[in-house]
Amino acid sequence: MYNCGTNPLTDMLKKLILTLIIGALSSIIIAQETTITGQIKDETGFTIPGATVVEKGTTNGTSTDMDGNYTLKVTQSPTLTLRYSFIGYAPKEVLVAGRTKVDVEMEPSVAALDEVVVVGYGTSTKKELTGATSKVSGESVERLNIPRMDQALQGQVSGVAINTNSGSPGGSSSIRIRGLSTFGDNDPLILVDGVVYDSEGLNALNPSDIASINVLKDATAGIYGVRAANGVIIIETKQGKVNSKPQFEVSSYYGIQQASKRLDLLNAEEYAVIKNEMFANGGETVPFANTDLGEGTDWQDEVFTTAAISNYNVSMSGGTKSTTYSLGGSYFTQDGIVGGDKSNFSRYNARVNISTKLSEKLKLNSVLLYTHEDRSTLPENGIGSVLYNTVNAFPTDPVKTPDGNYSYLEEVSDIINPIAQMENTFNEARVDKIVGKEEIVFTINKDFDFTNRINYNYAIVDSKVFSPLVWFGPGKAQNSAINEDLDPSLVDIGDSTFIERGASVFEQRATYLDLTYESFVNYKHVFNTDHTVKATLGASVFTRRGEGLNGTAFNIPNNSEDYADISANQAPGGYLNNVGSFQYEERLLSSFMRAEYGYKYKYLISGLIRRDGSTKFGPNNRYGIFPTISGAWVFSEEDFFTVPVITFAKLRASYGVSGNDQIQNFAYRAQLNGEGVYVLDDVIRQGVALGRASNPDLRWETTRQLNIGVDLTFFEAFNFTTNFFVKNTFDLLFQPDVSGVIGSYGPGGQPPIINAGDVSNTGLEIELGYSTDPRKALVFSTNFNMTAINNKVTAVPEGVDFLPGASFGVGGNIATRFEEGYAIGYFNGLETDGIFQTQEEIDNSPTQEGAQVGDLKFVDQNGDGIINFNDESDNVEIGSPIPDFTFGLNLNTQYMGFDVSANLYSAIGQEIIRNYERQQPYANQLNYVIDRWTGGNPSEENPRLTTGATQNTAFSDYYVEDGSFLRLRNVQLGYTLPESLMDKIKVASIRVYVSANNLLTLTNYRGFDPDIGSSGGTLSAGVDYGFYPQARTFMGGINVKF
Repeated sequence: MYNCGTNPLTDMLKKLILTLIIGALSSIIIAQETTITGQIKDETGFTIPGATVVEKGTTNGTSTDMDGNYTLKVTQSPTLTLRYSFIGYAPKEVLVAGRTKVDVEMEPSVAALDEVVVVGYGTSTKKELTGATSKVSGESVERLNIPRMDQALQGQVSGVAINTNSGSPGGSSSIRIRGLSTFGDNDPLILVDGVVYDSEGLNALNPSDIASINVLKDATAGIYGVRAANGVIIIETKQGKVNSKPQFEVSSYYGIQQASKRLDLLNAEEYAVIKNEMFANGGETVPFANTDLGEGTDWQDEVFTTAAISNYNVSMSGGTKSTTYSLGGSYFTQDGIVGGDKSNFSRYNARVNISTKLSEKLKLNSVLLYTHEDRSTLPENGIGSVLYNTVNAFPTDPVKTPDGNYSYLEEVSDIINPIAQMENTFNEARVDKIVGKEEIVFTINKDFDFTNRINYNYAIVDSKVFSPLVWFGPGKAQNSAINEDLDPSLVDIGDSTFIERGASVFEQRATYLDLTYESFVNYKHVFNTDHTVKATLGASVFTRRGEGLNGTAFNIPNNSEDYADISANQAPGGYLNNVGSFQYEERLLSSFMRAEYGYKYKYLISGLIRRDGSTKFGPNNRYGIFPTISGAWVFSEEDFFTVPVITFAKLRASYGVSGNDQIQNFAYRAQLNGEGVYVLDDVIRQGVALGRASNPDLRWETTRQLNIGVDLTFFEAFNFTTNFFVKNTFDLLFQPDVSGVIGSYGPGGQPPIINAGDVSNTGLEIELGYSTDPRKALVFSTNFNMTAINNKVTAVPEGVDFLPGASFGVGGNIATRFEEGYAIGYFNGLETDGIFQTQEEIDNSPTQEGAQVGDLKFVDQNGDGIINFNDESDNVEIGSPIPDFTFGLNLNTQYMGFDVSANLYSAIGQEIIRNYERQQPYANQLNYVIDRWTGGNPSEENPRLTTGATQNTAFSDYYVEDGSFLRLRNVQLGYTLPESLMDKIKVASIRVYVSANNLLTLTNYRGFDPDIGSSGGTLSAGVDYGFYPQARTFMGGINVKF
């Protein structure tokens, strides 16, 4: 038998072939495509829609759906790694290791570069931004416990100046982004969830409802076109999260307010001594035989009061698989430190923010904000205001005379008893406002989405002013009665027929409606992982309507507010009663486009263009086109950049043009609102005539802005941003006086509105922030910002030397001007050079009419040897209300449940006109006059006092003070109870705190408050008529989440 045996060579070949076959099959299996699924959540367990999932080293990727789920086909390999990323979260890489389901939890990024910033019609990150944009978190605003959002923004952002127009409850502020740019409305465009808000209406917004505030400062704000010339503030309200249980939050605070400063006024004894000296120097009989009068009446003690402030909030947020919601309600009330409940502001708020996924590609976003306001006011911030009368009232007169009547302060005709003034003031306003939007977002595919929305802002404003018959004393201009018995005056209505004019009431109801329809498409795609392309294309239609009806009725029964209603009037035959109305409508039709390109997030460029058409201009200039281009270079990504301490470095630049149409409606048309007298059939008849003249060539104001900025990050903890900008505004819209030849100088006539005048703002902004890891036990953060602005008028209307502004005193010199070569609203007056000490000094000085030893010595600016008080040829710039620098500093620290925060703000280099002193012999004065010039006290600062004729009351730098200040706006100490205790009582968190606002102000300014806005218009900034100050407030509060 033959035995074949085993051939070793054959066995080896078999094994080799088998190995090759198995290897080939394994390669085929390994190279096979497989599908990986998963879900991405954040650190709290909420899903993250829109997150990016990419196969590392390839361009293969996808995005998560509305539930955070993703599906990605990949080629299996032992080294297969997926990279997960989303704005605001740290990127994460995961080795698949053969799995087909990979769920990921992402953590928030501690790097500021990943912070989400809301820009026009979209969002971005700080790393991608090419424009000058700043963001403030809602938590930063809420913790300040300040009633108005704009006041809370003060000192938080560089380039944004917030000045208080009034510290009274419900008072407004002026908001200026990068300086004053126009003679008219300098307010920025304010958007709340995309809805247009005016700055006056910000009272309606509850700061606790705010999620974030984004400020667009440079030309990239031009995506909003004509309304963006003064910058844009974008406010986002709070939203819920997908797949989250309902979360409730209840918070409240209660505080006590008081005047932060009292003026150093003369007491009764000092007043008597000073007035006796004044009258003696004027050659008159001294008014006080006895000056030993003690303290007398402290009118500030009588007027200022301790006032309450309180706030109560409740909110709920959460979400299901397809819907998120955030609901809230609040009540806020504040009494005034002047007048108490006579100067009150109360507000009810309700908020609904719902987002619903109607299908896989269709989403509905709904926002509804409701506000009810009640406000009572007193006369403020002007000659004749309560505080103006308080400052000037005589300390030698009591509040009430022995017979129980208010004292009359008879010696000055226009100064009245402020207590009587408050008691007889009845000003009330009520506002009901509904603001919201309905927005549909259709996701066409992973690159395109289409947004269609309608925004609305509707308000009903009711106001009532009751004017009772009052008698403030003999000869008082404010009297409405003819004697202290409150007898009414008689009015001749013709043919020697007289009727009584008694107490009156004015009532008005006005309604306002803003409607905005917007439709736009957003596109984003990343090509080959390196090239990012974004685009936006859209259109907008904005309509604003307003109408109002008002009436005034006389002879209200019993001279009582209880009957203060038009229907109760008893005017004979309705005579004297009158009615009025107004109605307007304006429209803005716009289209816009933006394109962006980025290469490796290293080279970024963006261009946008917007076309606006406004009904405020005639057919010749109704449409305007406003382009902007911007770019950025992240040079820290370059190979040559080897600075270890700098982890991020970016250079930005932008240039663009925006417009402004903030003028009266149909300003290009002539109006027949003048008065005319005509002879018809030999009879003189009253009629109408040309009022405001027409200007069919009226055109847009245009602002051209260049911005160059640098963003740096050091040690991944310090963030530094600086911007240099040049902002020039041309063709300012004016209504200057013109020749009467055009026929607009009759009664009721007005000159036409024209384009004339240019303004330039150049400035530097610096922001520096530092923060530790928020996940650590000890957390510290600080933010510092600084702004320096140089404002200058570069042109005025042809044939006009300057435009006059606010006056000094009662019927005095014009103190502020709009003039070429100077800042807007600069102070123009005489410059002093000490005080004349001898007659010889007077004789050897330029001729100064009426000068005596002890008088102010003025500088002869034109060198003609005469101090000219009539033609202003010796006037020069003596100050400006615009500060040279503003600073803001925010400090926060947390440790072991305790938290401490502080907010400081400073303005350096601004001046203020001390205009609250009535230049009358009997008016009270500040106690600086104790150091006046006398024969025994040769003062070089304060002139002699006299009732005689003197030029010491002419407007000069003697009445201009340094208004620089540093204010500790808020300091707060809080404690959050331990989690172990919260778990036992089934509550998420409880925080209690104590806080103080306006605790300390360092300033040399003598007035109540150096933080003065411009309640009387652009050219009234820095003029103090007895400004209603911001209160110092001490409060305690609690916040509970469950």
